[in-house]
Amino acid sequence: MKSSSTAEHTSHNTTHQHLLDTGVSVMAQFGFSGVGLSAILKQAGVPKGSFYHYFASKEQFGQAVLEHYFSRYLADVNRLMTETSMRPIIRVHGYFTRWQAQYCSLDPVQTCLVVKLSAEVADLSEPMRLALRDGTDKLIGCLADTLAQANDVFDDKTALTTATTLYQLWLGASLLTKLHRNDSHLAQAMTITEEKLGLID
Repeated sequence: MKSSSTAEHTSHNTTHQHLLDTGVSVMAQFGFSGVGLSAILKQAGVPKGSFYHYFASKEQFGQAVLEHYFSRYLADVNRLMTETSMRPIIRVHGYFTRWQAQYCSLDPVQTCLVVKLSAEVADLSEPMRLALRDGTDKLIGCLADTLAQANDVFDDKTALTTATTLYQLWLGASLLTKLHRNDSHLAQAMTITEEKLGLID
């Protein structure tokens, strides 16, 4: 039988996790400034008084949501990048194929929080800006490490340059997709990606 302190700890962690998961969902739909703390807590089913047992402010909550998002996102990307049944270049191509299909689709609810929040929070919150910066740096590093495994094509320097360039390309294309509401920019990004990866002439 669990002790009361163990049960309380489990309950605390479960509520904390639930708040973060709700934060990802709400911020993907409405952004950070577009929804109040009360609306987030209502969706999570957590009393406002309880919220402050977990986070000191909405800004700290936003930072924690981004760190939580990147933790899961990078774990998923790492699984793809270590799939040894595929060549390294094909793994990286697969990442951008998934981006095109899922993360930056024409669906108004964007699952890519980098696309959704970067411009909004960069000047609004330094902790959230740093969480986004650090998360994207780790992602680019993961892509670069994978490209460097194709050492007949890339060395460490060109792998990092290529990974950075491709991420910049897709981030820009995703923002233009939101503006134009068509997928032509993502299609163009894929063509350029395949050229840079040596998959097409």
